[in-house]
Amino acid sequence: MSQYKCHYPDLIRAWKMVAFTAFVSVLIIFSAQPVQAAPGERIFENPPVLELHQPAIPTPRSLANPKTKPDGQVEFDLSVQYTSGEIYNPTTNKNDKVNLRSYVGTGTSTEIPYVGPTIEVKPGNTVRINLKNELPQSFSPRCQDLRQPGNENEPNCNNHNRTNLHSHGLWISPTGNSDNVLSVIDPTVTFQYEYNIPSDHPAGTFWYHPHLHGSTALQVASGLSGALIVRGNRLPSESANGDIDTLLNKANIKEQILVFQQIQYACLDDNNNVKWDCQPTETGEIESYKGLFSPRSWTDSQRYTSINGQVLPTFTAESGKIERWRMIHGGVRNTINLEFRKLADGAPDLATYLKTGKIDSYKKEYCPSTNKTLPYHIIADDGLTRSAAWETTLTTLQPGYRNDALVVFPEVGGYCVVDAQAPASESVGRAEEKSQLLGFVKVNETPEMPVTYIEDKQEYDIRGYLTNKLVDAARHLSIPSMEKKIVNDLENGLKLTAFMPHLDVKDSEVNGYQELAFSIDFPNFQVSNKTVETSKPVDYQVYDHKRVDRTLTLGKVEEWTLQSNAAGHPFHIHVNPFQIVKILDPNGKDVSRADVKDDFSGAIDPEYRGLKGVWKDTIWVKTVTKDVEGVKKELPYKIFIRTRYERYIGDFVLHCHILDHEDQGMMQNVSIVIPKPVGVKTASHS
Repeated sequence: MSQYKCHYPDLIRAWKMVAFTAFVSVLIIFSAQPVQAAPGERIFENPPVLELHQPAIPTPRSLANPKTKPDGQVEFDLSVQYTSGEIYNPTTNKNDKVNLRSYVGTGTSTEIPYVGPTIEVKPGNTVRINLKNELPQSFSPRCQDLRQPGNENEPNCNNHNRTNLHSHGLWISPTGNSDNVLSVIDPTVTFQYEYNIPSDHPAGTFWYHPHLHGSTALQVASGLSGALIVRGNRLPSESANGDIDTLLNKANIKEQILVFQQIQYACLDDNNNVKWDCQPTETGEIESYKGLFSPRSWTDSQRYTSINGQVLPTFTAESGKIERWRMIHGGVRNTINLEFRKLADGAPDLATYLKTGKIDSYKKEYCPSTNKTLPYHIIADDGLTRSAAWETTLTTLQPGYRNDALVVFPEVGGYCVVDAQAPASESVGRAEEKSQLLGFVKVNETPEMPVTYIEDKQEYDIRGYLTNKLVDAARHLSIPSMEKKIVNDLENGLKLTAFMPHLDVKDSEVNGYQELAFSIDFPNFQVSNKTVETSKPVDYQVYDHKRVDRTLTLGKVEEWTLQSNAAGHPFHIHVNPFQIVKILDPNGKDVSRADVKDDFSGAIDPEYRGLKGVWKDTIWVKTVTKDVEGVKKELPYKIFIRTRYERYIGDFVLHCHILDHEDQGMMQNVSIVIPKPVGVKTASHS
């Protein structure tokens, strides 16, 4: 303050200095540790959007010769660091101190660090991401994974602070400094990724996360994942489909981006054993695979799935307003079954209730499964627009899945956002997963036209309301040649065919076949190029980075058969998405149709219903355990998919997206190669 002239008396000036010093001290205290507020105090927010790279202040010479980027080129800075903070724990109704790896970039939040910032790009962009690994070179002394040095499928401590970057679902090259998950970025190293996004890339919801073999699960479980949104502005035409964004923007739809994470921090006792009850003097960490990634570890931890780094956030909505919920399962292994249940009348504020009660009893009393559930409409899977909106009250998200939903809350009041119970066949642990409260929606009154209530059905006509709104938006797109088709599609089943990014794969296109089966033979997590009945032998192999497991030919169109012979596993393949042809239960019934009952449960399968013809990049391949002549047997489902190998050649991977399974060997190398000449002999060289 000495640089400013002051004409006040010295005493007043001294008091002002004291006040200023106290104010600064308070700021330092409150900014030193990011804090996760208790429920009822935290209003849901979308993750911060990663701001563009800010170049250093130019020198006089560079001012005279400015370097400007051509239109369409964008650059971002993203660091991986340790961040100390707190995460709210509803089981104990307290904040747990944690020290976890996190993504830090321009414009990121210091208050909610354990979710990556949203990266927004457009079709046709050249996207450069400067990824800086700021983790320490030495691993934590608490890491206990060094068992067999040299075995790449036993996660070891030397890898845990090395990293890389995977843009999950993007249709881009897998080689060089593009989406190359075979690259390694050591601590202190900065590497620039460059994604050349084609001009015809689908607009949609994608995501990013580390993908270094042997440390993927540990780093993603820390909260290292974020949304990657491709925003499109291409209108449909008679020669090409358009981006669904153009229709939804005309309808003035609010957007919610939800990154679901299962951040599985733990504390250690004196013998370095995992304990889930962290005391106020202890700090939760994720430094070792020991005790953290067993089939029941998430259930045993009693942790709660976070949304954008927040536990039990409250969403705010307005009655009758359509919202687009972009939902991303950025967790490691556990299923999420999303439901909206009406909050019981007279329900107390959760923060007040938890002073004397328990979180589970609150859910059972005020958000029970008997409460009315809200129907909503899925319009995209894994970033790819469906042929028609799918009405449901429950969506199953497995690790790696994304779903875009159009949600309308028809009346003022409260809703519970619930992860409903999952049966054993949907769980990697082969045990039922209990339901869990994820958050709340507070719906406020709005002058928006109310949703019609149908007295004889005692329900709101949400589908009719949504249809009318989208039809009105379609009429304002100003595409005379396409308006009639788009309106007719919407009025007849909420069809979205003018906005689908990929055409159906016809029978006549298929010119090749592939098979794949997952299996576990402890300690081996394996993949085979064959599918067989469980009683027959099959050649399974664990991952080998030197071995190419599948060589595919650019331009071919192939049908794959997927199967698991031990538990369920989400199959994910990089680069090219696939279309689901059919999903057969163990009796051969196609359960991917809309309303077909599973022979084993006697009910419509919530995991697979309505997936026939849908495009995805990740699909759950499950089994069911049943008594067969007095003996318990694991019976496989069979999934048939079709995919085109388009545009890109190079080496990449397919794997189980239960990330600790991938780290332990449930992965294959895939190579797409240029086709050989047909009917022409190649010249020999002497």
